[in-house]
Amino acid sequence: MSFTPESLPDLRGRVYLVTGGNAGLTIAKLNPLNSGYHTVLQLAAHHATVYLGSRSEAKGSAAIKEIKVTVPDADVHLLKMDNMNLKSIVSAAHELCKKEKRLHGLVNNAGVMATPFEKTVDGYESQFQINYISHWLLTQLLMPLILAAASSSAPGVVRVVNVSSSAHGNAPSNGIDLQDTDQKNGNPLSRYGSSKLANILHVNELDRRYRLLTSSADGNDAEREIWFASVHPGMVDTNLIRNANGSRMLAIIASIVTTLMKVLPISVPPEKGAYTQLFAIASDRFTRAMSGAYLVPVAKVGTTTKQGKDEELAKALWEWTENEMKRAGFI
Repeated sequence: MSFTPESLPDLRGRVYLVTGGNAGLTIAKLNPLNSGYHTVLQLAAHHATVYLGSRSEAKGSAAIKEIKVTVPDADVHLLKMDNMNLKSIVSAAHELCKKEKRLHGLVNNAGVMATPFEKTVDGYESQFQINYISHWLLTQLLMPLILAAASSSAPGVVRVVNVSSSAHGNAPSNGIDLQDTDQKNGNPLSRYGSSKLANILHVNELDRRYRLLTSSADGNDAEREIWFASVHPGMVDTNLIRNANGSRMLAIIASIVTTLMKVLPISVPPEKGAYTQLFAIASDRFTRAMSGAYLVPVAKVGTTTKQGKDEELAKALWEWTENEMKRAGFI
């Protein structure tokens, strides 16, 4: 039987954060409501408390208002954050830690695709920071809430999901050059590919480090399980390439893809684009054996590139990111 959100359990008492809950998941500007929005909507419809991460207070608030039209009793809250600015990520994490004692699910969904080269205020190439670095930092800063939830929940209730893409195959043959994460000789698509590969490697290393923990800090041994997944949502009719006009090549690609999506059955609407990440973050049918997996539509275990399975690269990327965040004073 194929997965649909209707099969999700009652999520009452659980707390979730979905980044990019009001904008951007995949490839063409065909629908203003995206899979992040529909992930928030469905979690709220199943009685969870949901925080919608948005860099725009106005757009985030508008999304919440729209959700409450469909789910009048939706328990949804805005969490302002801007992945282009790591200080904003720190502030958002601190705010959530003040408001909640536990976090049962984190969906790192916000992203941009194949945008022209740009540096963030933190000095990183924008796609690599927006899609990967900011989510790594957010996950680490929220880990105390995640661990607290795992300590008081059944195994596998607590999960972290990274939205990746099959486009991780566009990363350079060496995967990610940690001496040149800007890809000075790269192009928008290869930089996007590296950021999406980083999302997969991040999940792989999270799963290795955190899936099963035994703690006796309080004098009592306690097992805590956290499950992880990276997700390719499929080609979804949304507005991820919103800056394609910054590049003639990308504008042409976006135009071709938009046309194909209108005439061929190669895309899915945003609500169905959310299915696989909803399955990963909250379905009872997502199992321990799937933790750390790369999922593809709809709710199936897929296969990554060779680089996506590289354990040494995953460890090296983690260490590089951790050192960068320590150097900047964020952790």
